[in-house]
Amino acid sequence: MKLNTQAIGLAVAAGAAIAWAICSIFIALAPRPAMVLTGAIFHIQAASVTWSLTWAGFFIGLCAWAVTAGLFAALCASLYNRFARG
Repeated sequence: MKLNTQAIGLAVAAGAAIAWAICSIFIALAPRPAMVLTGAIFHIQAASVTWSLTWAGFFIGLCAWAVTAGLFAALCASLYNRFARG
C-alpha cells in the first residue's frame, strides 16, 4: 500500500495546528495548571517560570509547529513508501 505523502503531511500539519491552539487556550485560561502540567511532562520544576503568550507568539508557534510536523510526517510517509516497496 502506497501512502499519499502530501495528504499525510497536510493532515498532520492541521492536527499540530489544532493541538497548538488548544494548548494555547489552556495556557491563556489556566496558566498555573498549564505550568504544572508542563513541568510534569518534561520532568522539571517549572513553578518559577512564567508564560509569555502574545498573539505574535501564538501565530509564529502555530506556523512553526504546523510546518515542521507536516514536513516530518511527509518525510516519514515518503520513507515508508520507499521501504514498503521491497
